[in-house]
Amino acid sequence: MTEVTLTGKLVCASPAEAEVVEDLLPHHVLSTRAEPGCLLFEVTRRGSSLVWDVTERFENADAFRAHQARVAESAWGSETAAIQRDYAVTGLNPG
Repeated sequence: MTEVTLTGKLVCASPAEAEVVEDLLPHHVLSTRAEPGCLLFEVTRRGSSLVWDVTERFENADAFRAHQARVAESAWGSETAAIQRDYAVTGLNPG
């Protein structure tokens, strides 16, 4: 099976959004890295800006989709849903 990679950025519109990210990110990172099939998960703030660089690698599409489903149901998913994301995903076929 093909690895799935997501790269891009999370862009907060305000310091208040950035505070939400800072508060929730540690648990989100730990939870994601513990998921079956997670090969790499990094979210790094660009200095003191409102932008975070995101890199994710999963063993296959099933692991990536399971991650997406878990995130949708999490505090991270609900509380950061309105924050802009600019992501590209490779290795994922429709389905």
